[in-house]
Amino acid sequence: MTMQPGRVVAVVGPGDDASAEVCALARQVGLLLAARGAVVITGGLGGVMSAAAHGARDGGGLVIGLLPGADRSAGNEHLTVTIPTGLGQARNAVIVRAADGLVAVGGSWGTLSEVALARRTGTPVVWLRGWQVRDAGDRVVAVPVAESPEDAVARLAAALHW
Repeated sequence: MTMQPGRVVAVVGPGDDASAEVCALARQVGLLLAARGAVVITGGLGGVMSAAAHGARDGGGLVIGLLPGADRSAGNEHLTVTIPTGLGQARNAVIVRAADGLVAVGGSWGTLSEVALARRTGTPVVWLRGWQVRDAGDRVVAVPVAESPEDAVARLAAALHW
């Protein structure tokens, strides 16, 4: 029997300084992705990463955490697979390249780097409660914006033809 590979979706956002509201949204995104059969990949730490992992695990999904450091025990308790990369913030590029699509929840500098990498590499991305980015001409850089976790997952699914 040949199994069809599932979608791998990165959920990214602020770490431990993420608000309770943003974490609740990320948890719901994780739950919705698991319900669709997606493998969820995160940066493996706290905040949005832990919340999305928690939701995905509650939904019966597989969650991969790519940690910035070399200590496997630094990963959050909701990860199915913990990979200590030792790459620091450079692991953001690995997260983006490993994913078929990306849902960014909230905003931080690390999140912005992941959104930018996704845009640069053609990886579909949807932002929920994120930053507005302007180019040098003061024009808003278009990143699909979702109104809710359900909208974020639906928009990403449409972009992935999933």
